[in-house]
Formats: sequence, structure tokens, C-alpha cells
Amino acid sequence: MQDVGREITVAVVEDNPRIRELLQEEISDEGHRFLSFGTAEEFLKAIQDNDLTVDLVLLDVMLPGMDGLSCLRHLKQNNRPNHHDQAPKIVIVTALNDEDKRRQAMADGAEDYVLKPDLFLRLPELLRATASL
Repeated sequence: MQDVGREITVAVVEDNPRIRELLQEEISDEGHRFLSFGTAEEFLKAIQDNDLTVDLVLLDVMLPGMDGLSCLRHLKQNNRPNHHDQAPKIVIVTALNDEDKRRQAMADGAEDYVLKPDLFLRLPELLRATASL
């Protein structure tokens, strides 16, 4: 584990349990707290019911029920600062290389739009950038 700044809390909203498991391993190995959610509704309920705060959200686009872009809009409209009094960084994660969806996500307030094949290459950079804020 390398020193990447302060410990952060990362919420992963992803319906594929294997991807969540791999992300948990990577995020924990970097010294950060990991929270796992299989649906957007489960994540939003945890935020509301548990007064949960996170620093970084890795949000899949294609989810059962509410999709990731709708969840992004909900999060931005109901902005809840984290324990550092900052809005969490929201990164859209998707298998879809769709320029229209990417533009929409960025217009709706996403910090980044990452294709799943690139996620594990980009993850250390995303964690470092968030931890250094």
C-alpha cells in the first residue's frame, strides 16, 4: 500500500458482484474504505437512512431499477456534502462507449466517465485525486 493522502470512503454502485469484489480488493489495498451497493435505490436509501457520507462514487450506468444517470441527477439535486464539507466526486462507469451518454453525464455533474475496460487502470489516479482534496 502506498501513501495516497487521507483515507477516503468510496461507494461502488454496480450490479455485477464480481466487479464489486475486485473493486473492493483494489480500494482496500490502497487503504480506503469501501461501500458496496447493487442498485441505485439501495445506495440512495443508505445515504438517506444512515446519514452516510462518501468522498467518491463509482456509479454504473446500466443498473436494475433506477439507472446510473438518473441516480447522478438525484445526487446532484439533493447535494449532501461529505465529512470534509465537499460534494462527493461521482464517476460514471460503463461498458457503453456512447458519446451522447458521456456528454449527458458530464453536463449532469459527473466528475468523469470511465469505460469499464479502463477502470482498473484509472482507479489509482481517481483515488489519489480524491484523497488529495
